Parts: sequence; C-alpha cells; structure tokens
Amino acid sequence: MKDYIVHDGWKIIEDGFHPEHNKITESLMSLGNGRMGHRANFEEKYSGPTLPGNYVAGVYYPDKTRVGWWKNGYPEYFAKVLNAANWIGIDIRIGNTVLDLNQCKILDFRRELDMMNGLLSRTFTAELTDGKQINVTTQRFVSIAHSEIGAIRYTLEALNFSEKVVITPYIDFDVINEDANYDEKFWDEVNKSVSHGEGYVTAEVRKTFFQVCTGMKFKLMKNGEPFRFHADFEERQKFVSNIISLQMGKGSRLTIEKYGVNLSSEYCPKNKLNEIAAQHLNAAYKKGFDRLLQDHADLWHKKWETSDILIKGDVAAQQGIRFNIFQLQQTYTGEDERLNIGPKGFTGEKYGGSTYWDTEAYCIPFFLATAPRQVAQNLLSYRHKHLQKAIENGEKLGFKNGAALYPMVTMNGEECHNEWEITFEEVHRNGAIAFAIYDYIRYTGDTGYLLPKGFEVLLAISRFWSQRVNWSEDKQKYVMLGVTGPNEYENNVNNNFHTNRIAQWTLKYTLEVIDLLKKEHHKAFAQLKEKWNFDEEAETSRWRDIIEKIYFAYDPSRDIFLQQDGFLDKELIPAAELPANERPLNQNWSWDRILRSPYIKQADTLQSLYLFENEYDKATIQRHFDFYEPLTVHESSLSPCIHTILASAIGYPAKAYELYLRTSRLDLDDYNNDTEDGCHITSMGGTWIAFVQGFGGMRVKNGRLHFAPILPDKWEGYSFLINFRNTILKIEVNKQEVVFDNYSGNEMVISIYGKEFVLPSNGVCSLPLASANGIEMQSRTGFSQT
Repeated sequence: MKDYIVHDGWKIIEDGFHPEHNKITESLMSLGNGRMGHRANFEEKYSGPTLPGNYVAGVYYPDKTRVGWWKNGYPEYFAKVLNAANWIGIDIRIGNTVLDLNQCKILDFRRELDMMNGLLSRTFTAELTDGKQINVTTQRFVSIAHSEIGAIRYTLEALNFSEKVVITPYIDFDVINEDANYDEKFWDEVNKSVSHGEGYVTAEVRKTFFQVCTGMKFKLMKNGEPFRFHADFEERQKFVSNIISLQMGKGSRLTIEKYGVNLSSEYCPKNKLNEIAAQHLNAAYKKGFDRLLQDHADLWHKKWETSDILIKGDVAAQQGIRFNIFQLQQTYTGEDERLNIGPKGFTGEKYGGSTYWDTEAYCIPFFLATAPRQVAQNLLSYRHKHLQKAIENGEKLGFKNGAALYPMVTMNGEECHNEWEITFEEVHRNGAIAFAIYDYIRYTGDTGYLLPKGFEVLLAISRFWSQRVNWSEDKQKYVMLGVTGPNEYENNVNNNFHTNRIAQWTLKYTLEVIDLLKKEHHKAFAQLKEKWNFDEEAETSRWRDIIEKIYFAYDPSRDIFLQQDGFLDKELIPAAELPANERPLNQNWSWDRILRSPYIKQADTLQSLYLFENEYDKATIQRHFDFYEPLTVHESSLSPCIHTILASAIGYPAKAYELYLRTSRLDLDDYNNDTEDGCHITSMGGTWIAFVQGFGGMRVKNGRLHFAPILPDKWEGYSFLINFRNTILKIEVNKQEVVFDNYSGNEMVISIYGKEFVLPSNGVCSLPLASANGIEMQSRTGFSQT
C-alpha cells in the first residue's frame, strides 16, 4: 500500500513531488471523455520515471501471436490499445538549461485532479541547475462537451532572473507502446503541416489502417496581455513544432494556451480528416480556454447530479467512491455502440483489448442506475453486433448450429486473448453476457429489447452451453470439463461451480424468454425460429434435462458447494497466515505454486451466490462466505466488491467496510502494487455496486426496488441517487433514520426491510434506522404502507 495521496472529498492531491510514485500519480490523474484521453504526464520534458500515454478510443493494432505452441482455434493476434500522439508537449528552455523536474531542485510542488470539474492542475517552484528560480502553474482538461478537443493553460513566471526563454509546443506521433516488442512502432505518417501557431500530424495504424489526425493551435500572453510572437518551425518524421524565443524579465509571466484535437477515421472519411479536425480546432481556439472549461465543467456537474454518492465522516471512503465514479464517467459515455469499457480506460495500455466480461458483470448496473437507458442498451448492443463473430469463434473450437462463444478479450468481436487457459477455458464470460441481458430487463422493464437482440444472443449462448457439457455415466450427471472459473489461480479444472451454475441459469432464463415471446410476440418469434433454424422441441428438451441433471461438487460435512472437483485435496491454510512479504502472490510465487495452493484470486463460488442470492437462504450464504473468504487473497481488482455485498447481507458490517475500502481505494492506495500500469476501470463499477447493493442493500425484485440499508460504524451517514424507470430517488442514511426522497412526479412502491410502502410523487419519507425490523415508516408527506 502507498499512502501519499492527500485525502479530500472532491480532489486527488499530490502535495509535494513523489518521483518514486510518479507513474502511479500519472495513472490516478488521467483524463478522458469517452473518445480520447491521456495519462497525467508533464507538459514539459521529464527524464525521470514516467509512462507517456495518449489514447484514442477504438483504435488498436493486431499484434501477431502465432508462436510455437499455437493450436487450432488459437487467436491470430493480440489486440493492443495504442499509444497515440503526444499533443500536450510544451518544452521549455531558460537560457541554456532545459526545464526538467528530474534535474531541478524542487522548492514546492502540488498536483491535483478536481473531480467535480474534470480539471487537472499543477503548480511548482523549481530552482534550475544554474540557480534560476521559476514558478509554473498549469491547468488541463479533455472536454466532454467537445469530445475531439483538449486544452492546456501553462504559465511560467521568472522569479529571480532576466533571460531568453525558448518555448516549443509540439505534436509528436513518433511514439511507442510500453509493451511493444523490440520497441516496435505501430504508426505510419500520412501527412503533416506546420504554420504560425499551429500544426497537424496525421498517421495511420499498420494492418488495421485506422487514421488519426492530431493537431494543435496556441496563443501566447505576457503578463496577462496577448503577445505577438515570431515562430520558427521544425518538421521531422511524425513530428511538428513551433519554436518561440523571447526575453523574460524578473517577475514577468508568460502564458501559453494550447488547444489540441484528436479525430479518428471512425468518425469521418479519411479524405476529410484533416479538414474536419481543423474545423474543430479552430472553433475551440475561437471559443477560448475559459468558455471551453465552463462548457466542460457544466456537463460534469450534470453527471454528478445523477451519480454522486455522499459519505459523511470518512473522507478516505468519500474520496474513494467519487474517484471510481469519476473514472467510469470519463471512460464511457454510451454515445457509440461500437465502443466499450477498457480495463484500463484512458489510463494505460495494459491488457490490450478493450472488452472483457468485466463490462457485463460489473459496469452495467452503474450505468443502468445513473445514466439514460440508451447507455446500458448500447453496451448490450455491442455484443449483439458481434454475435456472428462469436458464432465463428465457437466454430473454430468445434461448436456447431449457431453456438456462440463470446471472446474473452476483443476489439471487434474476434477473440484476441493470448493465454490458452483463459482463451479456451474461461467460458463463464458467456454467462455474464446472458445475465447482463436479464439485468437490463429486470431493471428497466424493457422486454422489447428481447426481440430480436436479446433472444438471439441468449439462443446462441444456450446452444453453446448445451454442447459444452457432456453426460457422465459415472456420475449420472451432466459435467463440464477443462474450464477456468473466475478464480484464475486454478486452471483447467472440472465442474467449476460458478461455470456450471451460470450455464444452468442461462438455460432456465432462455426458456423463460421463449415463453414470454411466444405469449406476447408469437408471429415475430416464429420468424426468429425460422431465421436461426431453431428446433424448439428438441433443443429445449435437452436444455431442461441439463438444468435438472447438471453436476455440482458438494461437501456434505461442511454443507457447502465446492469450487470444483478436488478442491478439498488442497492444504487449506487461511490467507491470513501468509507472510506479508509474499503478497501479492502473483508477484512473489511461481505459477506452479499458486496453482497448487488453495488461494482464490477473486469471488468464484461466491460470485454465483451473489448473482443468485434469492435461491439461497442467509445461513447458506454465510457458510460459504466463512469457508471461501479466508482463502481469498483479493488479488483481482474484481474481488473485494462482491465480498462487500455478501458481507453486508449476512451481517458482517466490519468485514464489509474493510473490503469496501479495498475496492474503492484499490488504485489510490496501490493495494496490488500495479497502479502505475493504469487504473482498474471496470472494477470501479464493482465499487459502485458494493456501495449501493452492499451498504444500501438495494435489489430489484419483481419490478420493484428493495432496500435494506446498513451504516458502517465509522460513518456519520451517506446518501446516493438512483434512476429507476424514469423515477429519480435519493436515499439518505444517518445514525437515526433512513430517508427516501422521490424527486419525480411518479408514485412508487418500494420495499424497505421486507415491507412494502407507497412513496408518493415528490414525497419525502423516513423510518428510524435502528428500528428496521418492524416500526412503520414515518411519513412527512402522506406516506402509506401497502
């Protein structure tokens, strides 16, 4: 764990420079707007530890993976999210000395990310090697109001000298990925141009032929007044700059406002790319920094109005949840169904491809409750668009008749993950996609999505499960062999509980959908049957047999389901007994040792108990939690959130709070010693559900919201907002009461601690928190119990 970020409710603050943690801070203070983003690198040159990163959504390179152990069905490539042009660069030279904080004496330093307004700021005072002292103040944002635009305001003040200063704003497309083999480069120059106060470079990705035009335009001010300057130009391969030399006197200030544009060929024809990029850039330049920032901040305020969570009395917990919400909101806006939520978002390039099962399992609930319905629907449509490729992926592995295996990692629907035990075996991802359809319909009531998109995906996934199991004569059960469950610290196991359970559930849910469509859309369903050659009687008969006879490993002495066959053969030593210097295991143990150990990377059996908790009583969930959680090392970012929800539900508030801090501050405190690679964006959706479903106790059952709030001892109170079927509801919890505030003109029936009440339109109602088990709710506006 690291503990250098200042605790603050609305800001991520580095007070004093920590060069040993600079790459971590670059990740934490990354900026994005759904279409582009970058790490919090310095504008000026920095020769210390840094990971330069600028990214454009949807742009990737298919890195070849055909190696010695290549097998039939193995992916042809591993997709790399590409580092794109560095547009933020502003080199500074004072006399003969280049400004480089790695070579300076730093007298004071502060860097902060203002999450309320989406603004990155930095101020420092430094002494150069020749004794000259300067003060620098910067502000930077990537506009969510104008998604092609970013802007920088960079001010330099001469504290104790008069000297010639050279300023070089530039665009550099000659970049590499951190994970590039042999420093391989992925961009070829298409064209470039440079003129007074502006410049453009357009480059094309090798193999995939995406083009991106990156441009800059800037103005100078001296002592607050516009400054007319002379510029020399530099052009080299994939690089353009302006070079401005001027005299600065002691106490004078020089400000450069630099505007950047990134426009990809995904959004306009290649032959119009430069022209349209210039139009965007000129419009931004004309509008100016302050107006652009105001437009940007206004939209951030609107996002917070529907998604903020307030925690009273615990600033570390408050900072954690807002940081997670901020990163989710700036990573995905839902405006383009071709895009998805990358595990690192715009904070780094690790994990290559843009889409994992994380989106469906952890992110969709957040967007369902905090954004317009279309945002979550676009995430589902992303998978429907890739259905045919998922079927082709299944065919490569020997599946037939339209059975789909969705990729573990993808950019365009093709599998591009390069570890066989994940690529071929972690098939529970199919179940996550099916459950997301159910989750969307359960939450929105939009059964229309089933026709045809939802049904077509469910049918293809159910066909996969039907073929993936096989009948065991020995067990007289259907079994599933050679899989990897969510716990990736065990590979190639038989009868993983979660995989078998999600397969069984998917088949049951698909049967329910079929019954619904036959009843309400009989003619359209008949057309779908013909389109997909669906032999309803034969296929559903097999599904029902699998549902009834699928095998689950079970230990009668403990009365628990086993994670997979043979789990009890392991030496069951609790994780608490591991030496601290051996954690995290994946950075200290051999893979062989991990595979032979009992240690669980993330919720596995407990993942199913979370998803299907209505089918298990509290005592059953508690037994499983008590057995599996002590063996769980939480070395997946996706682990603490699920355990927080279960701990809250079974009456372990202290454990729930401990795990909530771990999920919400996973990157802020660098729990797993890997934040420098980028933040764990998709797990941040898990943090949100940990809070709302854990402490808020929120569930959706039979088309209604249910709540069972609890309040951690360390908190004075909290509140959160939910948008449920066009009704905005605020839930506020303090040490005395739970308050429900209906912001909408719709009457609403809700369940609180198992009792149903009618919440009137624009009504505010409360009940004592400590009296959750029986005292009727006290109404401020005519509240009534059903």
